[in-house]
Amino acid sequence: MSDIGDWFRSIPAITRYWFAASVAVPLVSKLGLISPAYLVLWPEAFLYRFQLVIPRLGEAASRKQDSVQTAQVWRPITATFYFPVGPGTGFLYLVNLYFLYQYSTRLETGAFDGRPADYLFMLLFNWICIVITGLTMDMQLLMIPLIMSVLYVWAQLNRDMIVSFWFGTRFKACYLPWVILGFNYIIGGSVVNELIGNLVGHLYFFLMFRYPMDLGGRNFLSTPQFLYHWLPSRRGGVSGFGVPPASMRRAADPNGGGGRHNWGQGFRLGDQ
Repeated sequence: MSDIGDWFRSIPAITRYWFAASVAVPLVSKLGLISPAYLVLWPEAFLYRFQLVIPRLGEAASRKQDSVQTAQVWRPITATFYFPVGPGTGFLYLVNLYFLYQYSTRLETGAFDGRPADYLFMLLFNWICIVITGLTMDMQLLMIPLIMSVLYVWAQLNRDMIVSFWFGTRFKACYLPWVILGFNYIIGGSVVNELIGNLVGHLYFFLMFRYPMDLGGRNFLSTPQFLYHWLPSRRGGVSGFGVPPASMRRAADPNGGGGRHNWGQGFRLGDQ
Protein backbone atom coordinates (compact mmCIF):
# COMPACT_ATOMS: atom_id res chain seq x y z
CA MET A 1 0.00 0.00 0.00
CA SER A 2 2.90 2.38 0.67
CA ASP A 3 4.06 1.90 -2.93
CA ILE A 4 0.61 2.85 -4.21
CA GLY A 5 0.56 5.86 -1.90
CA ASP A 6 3.99 6.99 -3.07
CA TRP A 7 2.92 6.60 -6.71
CA PHE A 8 -0.30 8.54 -6.12
CA ARG A 9 1.53 11.38 -4.35
CA SER A 10 4.02 11.54 -7.20
CA ILE A 11 1.27 12.51 -9.66
CA PRO A 12 1.23 16.30 -10.26
CA ALA A 13 -1.43 18.05 -8.20
CA ILE A 14 -4.10 18.94 -10.76
CA THR A 15 -3.84 15.58 -12.51
CA ARG A 16 -3.94 13.83 -9.13
CA TYR A 17 -7.24 15.44 -8.13
CA TRP A 18 -8.73 14.84 -11.58
CA PHE A 19 -7.63 11.21 -11.54
CA ALA A 20 -8.92 10.66 -7.99
CA ALA A 21 -12.33 12.15 -8.80
CA SER A 22 -12.56 10.02 -11.96
CA VAL A 23 -12.07 6.94 -9.79
CA ALA A 24 -14.15 7.99 -6.78
CA VAL A 25 -17.33 9.13 -8.57
CA PRO A 26 -17.81 5.93 -10.64
CA LEU A 27 -16.96 3.87 -7.54
CA VAL A 28 -19.58 5.64 -5.43
CA SER A 29 -22.16 4.94 -8.12
CA LYS A 30 -21.03 1.34 -8.52
CA LEU A 31 -21.46 0.74 -4.79
CA GLY A 32 -25.01 2.06 -5.01
CA LEU A 33 -24.42 5.04 -2.73
CA ILE A 34 -25.64 7.51 -5.37
CA SER A 35 -27.87 6.75 -8.33
CA PRO A 36 -26.28 7.37 -11.75
CA ALA A 37 -29.41 9.37 -12.60
CA TYR A 38 -28.08 12.15 -10.37
CA LEU A 39 -24.58 12.14 -11.89
CA VAL A 40 -25.11 12.40 -15.64
CA LEU A 41 -25.75 15.60 -17.58
CA TRP A 42 -29.43 15.86 -18.42
CA PRO A 43 -30.17 19.22 -20.06
CA GLU A 44 -33.79 19.21 -18.86
CA ALA A 45 -32.80 18.58 -15.25
CA PHE A 46 -30.02 21.17 -15.34
CA LEU A 47 -31.40 24.00 -17.48
CA TYR A 48 -35.11 23.80 -16.66
CA ARG A 49 -34.75 23.37 -12.93
CA PHE A 50 -31.95 25.92 -12.77
CA GLN A 51 -34.26 28.50 -14.33
CA LEU A 52 -36.82 27.88 -11.59
CA VAL A 53 -34.63 29.92 -9.24
CA ILE A 54 -34.92 33.12 -11.29
CA PRO A 55 -38.67 33.90 -11.13
CA ARG A 56 -38.88 33.06 -7.43
CA LEU A 57 -36.27 35.50 -6.17
CA GLY A 58 -38.94 37.90 -4.96
CA GLU A 59 -41.01 35.31 -3.12
CA ALA A 60 -40.86 34.16 0.46
CA ALA A 61 -37.57 32.82 1.80
CA SER A 62 -39.01 29.35 2.30
CA ARG A 63 -40.08 29.11 -1.33
CA LYS A 64 -36.68 30.40 -2.48
CA GLN A 65 -35.03 27.67 -0.46
CA ASP A 66 -37.22 25.07 -2.14
CA SER A 67 -36.32 26.40 -5.59
CA VAL A 68 -32.62 26.37 -4.79
CA GLN A 69 -32.81 22.73 -3.79
CA THR A 70 -34.22 21.81 -7.22
CA ALA A 71 -31.38 23.52 -9.10
CA GLN A 72 -29.19 20.58 -10.10
CA VAL A 73 -26.11 22.68 -10.79
CA TRP A 74 -23.74 19.83 -9.90
CA ARG A 75 -24.52 17.82 -13.04
CA PRO A 76 -21.88 19.35 -15.36
CA ILE A 77 -19.23 18.56 -12.72
CA THR A 78 -20.30 15.02 -11.86
CA ALA A 79 -20.83 14.18 -15.54
CA THR A 80 -17.15 15.06 -16.09
CA PHE A 81 -15.98 12.46 -13.58
CA TYR A 82 -18.68 9.79 -13.86
CA PHE A 83 -18.54 6.78 -16.18
CA PRO A 84 -20.92 3.79 -16.07
CA VAL A 85 -18.49 0.98 -15.28
CA GLY A 86 -19.82 -2.47 -16.12
CA PRO A 87 -18.97 -5.69 -17.97
CA GLY A 88 -19.33 -3.99 -21.34
CA THR A 89 -17.67 -0.68 -20.47
CA GLY A 90 -15.01 -1.53 -17.91
CA PHE A 91 -12.15 -1.89 -20.39
CA LEU A 92 -13.06 1.36 -22.16
CA TYR A 93 -13.10 3.12 -18.78
CA LEU A 94 -9.70 1.78 -17.75
CA VAL A 95 -8.10 2.66 -21.09
CA ASN A 96 -9.33 6.24 -20.91
CA LEU A 97 -8.34 6.50 -17.26
CA TYR A 98 -4.84 5.51 -18.39
CA PHE A 99 -4.92 8.18 -21.10
CA LEU A 100 -5.97 10.74 -18.46
CA TYR A 101 -3.04 9.82 -16.24
CA GLN A 102 -0.46 9.69 -19.03
CA TYR A 103 -1.25 12.80 -21.03
CA SER A 104 -2.44 15.08 -18.25
CA THR A 105 0.75 14.25 -16.35
CA ARG A 106 2.87 14.88 -19.45
CA LEU A 107 1.25 18.26 -20.08
CA GLU A 108 1.32 19.38 -16.46
CA THR A 109 4.99 18.46 -16.04
CA GLY A 110 6.03 19.40 -19.58
CA ALA A 111 4.50 22.30 -21.50
CA PHE A 112 2.85 23.71 -18.34
CA ASP A 113 5.58 22.82 -15.87
CA GLY A 114 5.67 25.38 -13.09
CA ARG A 115 2.47 27.07 -14.29
CA PRO A 116 -0.45 25.27 -12.63
CA ALA A 117 -2.77 28.26 -13.15
CA ASP A 118 -2.26 28.10 -16.92
CA TYR A 119 -2.90 24.36 -16.94
CA LEU A 120 -6.04 24.70 -14.83
CA PHE A 121 -7.25 27.45 -17.16
CA MET A 122 -6.79 25.12 -20.14
CA LEU A 123 -8.88 22.46 -18.40
CA LEU A 124 -11.56 24.99 -17.46
CA PHE A 125 -11.73 26.38 -21.00
CA ASN A 126 -12.02 22.91 -22.50
CA TRP A 127 -14.55 21.86 -19.87
CA ILE A 128 -16.80 24.88 -20.46
CA CYS A 129 -16.75 24.27 -24.21
CA ILE A 130 -17.58 20.59 -23.67
CA VAL A 131 -20.41 21.39 -21.23
CA ILE A 132 -21.97 23.82 -23.70
CA THR A 133 -21.67 21.22 -26.46
CA GLY A 134 -23.07 18.55 -24.17
CA LEU A 135 -26.12 20.63 -23.30
CA THR A 136 -26.69 21.37 -26.96
CA MET A 137 -26.24 17.79 -28.17
CA ASP A 138 -27.85 16.06 -25.17
CA MET A 139 -24.61 14.33 -24.10
CA GLN A 140 -24.84 12.69 -20.69
CA LEU A 141 -21.16 11.79 -20.11
CA LEU A 142 -18.28 14.28 -20.40
CA MET A 143 -15.30 12.26 -19.15
CA ILE A 144 -13.97 11.05 -22.50
CA PRO A 145 -14.34 14.39 -24.35
CA LEU A 146 -12.29 16.21 -21.69
CA ILE A 147 -9.60 13.52 -21.69
CA MET A 148 -9.42 13.60 -25.49
CA SER A 149 -9.12 17.39 -25.51
CA VAL A 150 -6.06 17.18 -23.26
CA LEU A 151 -4.61 14.36 -25.34
CA TYR A 152 -5.12 16.45 -28.50
CA VAL A 153 -3.26 19.44 -27.04
CA TRP A 154 -0.35 17.21 -26.01
CA ALA A 155 -0.25 15.62 -29.48
CA GLN A 156 -0.11 19.02 -31.18
CA LEU A 157 2.64 20.31 -28.92
CA ASN A 158 4.59 17.11 -29.67
CA ARG A 159 3.33 16.61 -33.21
CA ASP A 160 6.63 15.36 -34.70
CA MET A 161 7.41 12.91 -31.92
CA ILE A 162 7.25 9.25 -32.95
CA VAL A 163 4.93 7.27 -30.65
CA SER A 164 4.29 3.55 -30.46
CA PHE A 165 0.86 2.04 -30.18
CA TRP A 166 -0.38 -1.53 -29.91
CA PHE A 167 1.01 -4.27 -32.17
CA GLY A 168 4.18 -2.28 -32.78
CA THR A 169 2.56 0.44 -34.89
CA ARG A 170 4.56 3.69 -34.98
CA PHE A 171 3.47 7.09 -36.20
CA LYS A 172 3.76 10.80 -35.45
CA ALA A 173 2.04 12.07 -32.32
CA CYS A 174 -0.16 14.43 -34.33
CA TYR A 175 -2.09 11.38 -35.57
CA LEU A 176 -2.54 9.88 -32.10
CA PRO A 177 -5.93 11.51 -31.27
CA TRP A 178 -7.44 10.11 -34.45
CA VAL A 179 -5.94 6.67 -33.89
CA ILE A 180 -7.38 6.63 -30.37
CA LEU A 181 -10.74 7.81 -31.74
CA GLY A 182 -10.85 4.68 -33.90
CA PHE A 183 -9.48 2.52 -31.10
CA ASN A 184 -12.12 3.67 -28.62
CA TYR A 185 -14.84 3.07 -31.19
CA ILE A 186 -13.64 -0.51 -31.68
CA ILE A 187 -13.70 -1.27 -27.95
CA GLY A 188 -17.14 0.24 -27.44
CA GLY A 189 -16.76 4.00 -27.36
CA SER A 190 -18.63 6.68 -29.25
CA VAL A 191 -17.02 8.52 -32.14
CA VAL A 192 -19.01 11.61 -31.17
CA ASN A 193 -17.41 11.91 -27.72
CA GLU A 194 -13.89 11.53 -29.05
CA LEU A 195 -14.54 13.87 -31.97
CA ILE A 196 -15.89 16.61 -29.72
CA GLY A 197 -12.86 16.25 -27.46
CA ASN A 198 -10.52 16.59 -30.46
CA LEU A 199 -12.38 19.63 -31.77
CA VAL A 200 -12.33 21.36 -28.39
CA GLY A 201 -8.64 20.58 -27.99
CA HIS A 202 -8.01 22.00 -31.46
CA LEU A 203 -9.94 25.17 -30.56
CA TYR A 204 -7.78 25.73 -27.48
CA PHE A 205 -4.54 24.97 -29.35
CA PHE A 206 -5.47 27.28 -32.22
CA LEU A 207 -6.48 30.21 -30.01
CA MET A 208 -3.61 29.83 -27.54
CA PHE A 209 -0.72 28.83 -29.79
CA ARG A 210 -1.37 28.58 -33.50
CA TYR A 211 -3.17 31.87 -34.17
CA PRO A 212 -1.07 34.26 -32.01
CA MET A 213 2.32 32.56 -32.57
CA ASP A 214 2.26 31.10 -36.05
CA LEU A 215 -0.21 33.47 -37.73
CA GLY A 216 0.63 36.67 -35.84
CA GLY A 217 -2.89 37.22 -34.56
CA ARG A 218 -4.04 38.58 -31.23
CA ASN A 219 -4.16 36.43 -28.12
CA PHE A 220 -7.80 35.66 -27.35
CA LEU A 221 -7.09 33.48 -24.31
CA SER A 222 -5.40 34.65 -21.15
CA THR A 223 -5.35 33.06 -17.73
CA PRO A 224 -7.35 35.13 -15.20
CA GLN A 225 -5.28 36.79 -12.51
CA PHE A 226 -7.25 35.20 -9.67
CA LEU A 227 -5.95 31.80 -10.80
CA TYR A 228 -2.38 33.09 -10.49
CA HIS A 229 -3.14 34.28 -6.96
CA TRP A 230 -4.60 30.88 -6.14
CA LEU A 231 -1.96 28.84 -7.97
CA PRO A 232 1.16 31.00 -8.31
CA SER A 233 3.73 30.09 -10.95
CA ARG A 234 6.84 28.38 -9.67
CA ARG A 235 9.16 29.82 -12.32
CA GLY A 236 9.39 32.68 -14.83
CA GLY A 237 7.56 32.68 -18.13
CA VAL A 238 4.97 34.45 -20.23
CA SER A 239 1.63 34.34 -18.47
CA GLY A 240 -1.10 32.47 -20.31
CA PHE A 241 1.19 30.51 -22.60
CA GLY A 242 2.60 27.01 -22.53
CA VAL A 243 5.27 26.47 -25.21
CA PRO A 244 5.43 27.45 -28.86
CA PRO A 245 4.11 24.94 -31.36
CA ALA A 246 6.46 22.48 -33.00
CA SER A 247 6.90 24.56 -36.15
CA MET A 248 8.39 27.43 -34.15
CA ARG A 249 10.58 25.16 -32.03
CA ARG A 250 12.08 23.56 -35.13
CA ALA A 251 13.03 26.98 -36.48
CA ALA A 252 14.86 27.76 -33.26
CA ASP A 253 16.47 24.32 -32.94
CA PRO A 254 20.21 24.67 -33.69
CA ASN A 255 20.56 20.93 -34.19
CA GLY A 256 17.74 20.77 -36.78
CA GLY A 257 17.11 17.52 -38.55
CA GLY A 258 14.51 14.87 -38.10
CA GLY A 259 11.88 17.00 -36.39
CA ARG A 260 12.62 15.16 -33.13
CA HIS A 261 13.01 17.09 -29.90
CA ASN A 262 14.26 16.07 -26.52
CA TRP A 263 11.51 17.17 -24.14
CA GLY A 264 9.37 14.07 -24.31
CA GLN A 265 9.50 10.55 -25.59
CA GLY A 266 7.05 8.18 -27.17
CA PHE A 267 5.64 5.28 -25.21
CA ARG A 268 3.97 1.97 -25.82
CA LEU A 269 0.39 1.73 -24.61
CA GLY A 270 0.41 -0.22 -21.38
CA ASP A 271 3.90 0.84 -20.20
CA GLN A 272 4.04 2.14 -16.69
